[in-house]
Amino acid sequence: MSDCLFCAIVAGDVPADVIHRDDDAVAFRDIDPKAPVHILVIPAAHHATAAELAAADPAATGRLLALAGSIAESEGVADSGYRIVTNTGPGAGQSVHHVHFHLLGGRDLSWPPG
Repeated sequence: MSDCLFCAIVAGDVPADVIHRDDDAVAFRDIDPKAPVHILVIPAAHHATAAELAAADPAATGRLLALAGSIAESEGVADSGYRIVTNTGPGAGQSVHHVHFHLLGGRDLSWPPG
């Protein structure tokens, strides 16, 4: 989508602190981190929500979650604990309508969130 910020990051048209890129996914550091480790994991293909992605390509959802786990390992938060969050819709705080998983770790995360 031409007006999607994350599609522009995937295309390389908008700079980001990319830590992983392949044909299916991109992972990059959040510009407004809420934890010492705050990385966004996104599919290369545009899907507005996690439900839309799961309906269109269920295997891609699993690959993104596996990638998040691998990144948690490489960022050193897998053993201490981390959170994977996706927001769906403006009421849940989704501000970019390209599905993305927030990987948060490196500090104690309270519950419930929000």
